[in-house]
Amino acid sequence: MMDGPLLGCIADDFTGATDLASTLVAQGMRTVVLPGEPRAGLPVPQADALVVALKSRSIPAADAVAASLASLRWLRSAGCTQFFFKYCSTFDSTDAGNIGPVAEALLDALEAPFTLACPAFPANARSVYRGYLFVGDKLLSESGMRDHPLTPMTDPSLVRVLSRQMRTEAGLIGFETVERGAPAVVDAILALQGRGIRIAIADALSERHLMTLGEASAGLALVTGGSGMAMGLPANFRARGWVPSMDSAALPAVDGHCAVIAGSCSAMTREQVARLSAGVPAWFVDPLALDDAERAVAQALDWARPKLAAGPVLVYSSASPERVAEARRLLGDDAGLRVEQVLARIACGLVDAGVRRLVVAGGETSGAVVGALGIPALRIGPVIAPGVPWTAAEGSPPMWLALKSGNFGDPDFFRTALDFAG
Repeated sequence: MMDGPLLGCIADDFTGATDLASTLVAQGMRTVVLPGEPRAGLPVPQADALVVALKSRSIPAADAVAASLASLRWLRSAGCTQFFFKYCSTFDSTDAGNIGPVAEALLDALEAPFTLACPAFPANARSVYRGYLFVGDKLLSESGMRDHPLTPMTDPSLVRVLSRQMRTEAGLIGFETVERGAPAVVDAILALQGRGIRIAIADALSERHLMTLGEASAGLALVTGGSGMAMGLPANFRARGWVPSMDSAALPAVDGHCAVIAGSCSAMTREQVARLSAGVPAWFVDPLALDDAERAVAQALDWARPKLAAGPVLVYSSASPERVAEARRLLGDDAGLRVEQVLARIACGLVDAGVRRLVVAGGETSGAVVGALGIPALRIGPVIAPGVPWTAAEGSPPMWLALKSGNFGDPDFFRTALDFAG
C-alpha cells in the first residue's frame, strides 16, 4: 500500500467533482473533494484520490486553463502520480473551449504525448459510438442540451467539437477496437501518437468498455472524461498493491434538520422539484425578483426556520427556459450569479438554524453553497443515485451534503436522498 494520494483529479464543477469521487469510492479508493483551487500550505488529506472542484466549465478558456494548471501544480506537490481531468457527461463546452484548451494545457505541463477523452456514463444513459455522443437513444444535439443557456450542444460529433477547440486535430478510438480489449486500445494509442494525434475520443457503450479504457490508461499521465472514464483506474493501482480492499464509503453520523436547495433549471431538476414540493413545504426564489437580495434571503429564512422541526423544506429557483431567458434579458449575463449568491446565503442561514443534511441541485449552485459555507474538504460517502453521493464536510459544524448535477437522478431523487439520510 502506498502512503499518500495516488490519483489527482481536476473537475470543472462541484457536482462533477462529487460524481467523479463517488465513482472512485465505489471502486475502493478513499477520496476527498477539495472545493476551489487548493491554497499554498493546505495540508494533504489522507486519501487515495484527491479531487479539486473548480468552477471552470463556463468561464473564459484562459481563466479555466490557469485555474486547472494551478490545481495540477498542487496535486503534483501532494504526491499524485496520475491525473484526471473531469468534465460533464454531456461534454458541455463551446467552440472556444473549455475542454480542449484545458486538456492541451495539462498535457503540456505534464510533458505527456497523449490522452484519451470519453464522457460516456452508461448508468446515466450517456454513450459514445463512432465518436457521436448519445443521451439515452437521442443524439446529443437532439437532447435537452441543445437549448442549454451557456453551452448549447448542437453538434453530436465529439471529434468535430474537440477539434474546433484545439490546436491540433482530435482522433478516434472506435467501438471495434475497444471491444477487442485493453491491448488493442494501447496499440491504437501508439498508432495515433505516431500520426501526431495528442487527444482521441474513445467509444464506450457499457461499463465493460469503460473498464477496458481504464486498464488501457495505466501508462497515461493524464486521462480525461466523465466520471465513468475513471471507473477502471483504481484497478490499475490495486494491481500494484497500492490500494487496499476496504470500505471506503463510511461517513460519521450527524444529527439535525434536512433541507433541499435547487438552483438548476434542467428539465430533470424541475421535475424533481415538482415531485418534492407536492409533499414538503416549498419556497420559490424568483430570478425576476432579486432587485433586493437582502430581502429575498430574509423572506426565505423567515419562512423556513419555523418549519424545520417538522421535517425537510425545499427552497428553489428552478424555472423554465423561457423564464431563465427573461431573467438574463432583464438582469444581464450575471443573472445566474445573482441567483446562486442568494441561494448560497439562504443555505448559510439554514445551517445556522440547525440544518445538518443538505441536498443541493445544480453545479454552479453547489459551488456557491460550498464556498459560502467555507467547507475546506468533502469526504465522499455512500451513493444515493448514479453520480451523486452523500458527502461529509470536514470542519465545523459536522454535516452531510449531497451535491447533484442538474440532469442526474430520477424524478423522486430528492425524496430518495432525504430518506437515505434518515
